[in-house]
Amino acid sequence: MTPTPRNRIVVAHSVRPAAPQHEVQTNKTLARWLAQILGLKFGGSYDAQKHRGRDLYLLPTQTIVGAAKAHELGIKGPEDLWGGFVEHDFICTKAISHGLRSHQAHAPVGWSPLFSERTRNVVLDGLSVFDLKDARPAAEHLLYSGPIRLKPIHACAGRGQEVIKSLDAFDEILARPDIAGQFSEGVVLEQDLSQVVTHSVGQSFIGDRVLSYCGDQYLTEDAHGEEVYGGSNLLVVQGGYAHLLKLKLPDDVRLAIEQAQVFDRAADEAYPRFYASRRNYDIAQGLDSNGQRRSGVLEQSWRMGGASSAEVAALQSFVNDPSMRAIRVSSVETYIDRALPADAIEVYRGPAENSDFLLKYVTVQSYDG
Repeated sequence: MTPTPRNRIVVAHSVRPAAPQHEVQTNKTLARWLAQILGLKFGGSYDAQKHRGRDLYLLPTQTIVGAAKAHELGIKGPEDLWGGFVEHDFICTKAISHGLRSHQAHAPVGWSPLFSERTRNVVLDGLSVFDLKDARPAAEHLLYSGPIRLKPIHACAGRGQEVIKSLDAFDEILARPDIAGQFSEGVVLEQDLSQVVTHSVGQSFIGDRVLSYCGDQYLTEDAHGEEVYGGSNLLVVQGGYAHLLKLKLPDDVRLAIEQAQVFDRAADEAYPRFYASRRNYDIAQGLDSNGQRRSGVLEQSWRMGGASSAEVAALQSFVNDPSMRAIRVSSVETYIDRALPADAIEVYRGPAENSDFLLKYVTVQSYDG
């Protein structure tokens, strides 16, 4: 990455036309904060007419899909956005984490078998399905080893997932009237773990700075009692993964970082036109149905995510004190209306997509406490 030109304008870009208010406002808040850190002008939300011909640095809410869309936005490479670009939609979803049941199974245009070959030792047991006719054979194959989790590939924050313990239970799902459409869009079937800890590992490339981090994320209950993403605690360093691994880290964290690196390299190799300046990976560690410990990358996030506010807070800290070795930052999402904790930075307060209230904030602590 190269230094950001001083005449650039940082622009928020809500990719989904009907994006909820909390996503739009969080996007704008982080873009404004990033502009201030970089010493650049904040240009508000992207407007095709207003921003035509301007030199933009974009903060999109979703991974940019397709060369035509990237060209329209003036994105030529990872230095033009904090996020990522893929040629085909499925590449930025959970789908690439697993291979297909067989070479005869339906695959979307652009599918690369090479990716699952490179990552099979760093993911959980699972299969990706893109056609209803392939669903039952895939489930039957996986259920021999224990319960599986059904995950729609475009769902986020843990929503829409179901745990299936038998083939009869899976057949009940297959009988639903809308199920063919769900599978044609893409579904991941993956072994279910118990006593799960989910690690977050990733890197951000912003201007001439590289941040690398590890941490964990946790769940909270939304207004309907559903368990959803509740926040991330990150340990962030300036520099690459080698700098992160120089710190004193538990073995399970080191394993998560190593697995994320394999997954990350596989994306570059299997999908060579892909690029990203924000690369975040979720790694689950827990017990399988036989009580054996398992660890595997669940999915990637090459876009603004729940931990993005923590990453921006870390960047601010390193800009304020370039000699700082590492920093601990936390992003929090709660559906309970409460006062902001002391020294916390509010990111969003207002209605959510599925409830009347959502509060997002970030906190910062020194590395050594």
